[in-house]
Amino acid sequence: MKQLVCLTLLLLLSMPAATLAEGPEDMGGWEKEAPYNQLYDSRELDSFKGYVKKIFTVVPLPGMAPATAILVEEAEDSVNLVHVCPEWFAGPNDIGLRRGDRVKVKGVWAEIGGEFVFMASKVKKGDFFEFKVRITSDGTPFWTLSPEEQEKHRN
Repeated sequence: MKQLVCLTLLLLLSMPAATLAEGPEDMGGWEKEAPYNQLYDSRELDSFKGYVKKIFTVVPLPGMAPATAILVEEAEDSVNLVHVCPEWFAGPNDIGLRRGDRVKVKGVWAEIGGEFVFMASKVKKGDFFEFKVRITSDGTPFWTLSPEEQEKHRN
C-alpha cells in the first residue's frame, strides 16, 4: 500500500513538469493558428542590425499573455519594437541579451494597433549566440513544438 501511495504521488508531482515542457495548456493567444501568429508572414522575411536599448514585457494584442520584447536602435533616429516570444516561454532574463548588445534580428514586420512591430524569428548576438523562436522557413513558433522538435530546428 505504501508503495502505491508513493508511486501515485510521484506521478502527480511529475505531471506539471511534463506539461510545462511543451508549454501551457492555455497559450494565452500564442497558439499557432491564433490571430497574432497569423500576422507572421514568412514570405516577408526581413532583418536588421542595431543595439538593444531595453528588454521588457508587453501585451501584443488585447487579452493575450504578455510577450518578451526588446527595443533595438537601428540608427540614432530609428528604434524598433521587437516581439520575441511569449513571456511564459522565455522571460526578459531568459533570452541571453543585455542592454547595449549589438544584435541582428530576423523576422517579419506586422501592423498591430496602428503601429509597425517586428515579430522575431531569431536574434543573433556576435558569432556564437543565437536565440531562435520560430522556424525560419515557415514561421512556426517554437513554443508550439515539442522539445525534440525545437532542438531539431535550433541548428
